[in-house]
Amino acid sequence: MVIVENEIKQWGNSLGLVIPSEAVRKLHLIKGEVVEVDIKKKKKINAFGLCKGARSFKEEEEPHKEFGD
Repeated sequence: MVIVENEIKQWGNSLGLVIPSEAVRKLHLIKGEVVEVDIKKKKKINAFGLCKGARSFKEEEEPHKEFGD
């Protein structure tokens, strides 16, 4: 199984998806082969104002040993 994220395109009066070449190679797909597709609609998240009212960030004063400071 390969999971890909793709945009729906319009061809004439129909909608369709393109299978990325990486998925084609990984699954050894060939023209005319029948595949099963599980479609899940992604939810759009509106993050505008998400941090409204949050305190501003404060830089840490002590050095980080893992970065050699």
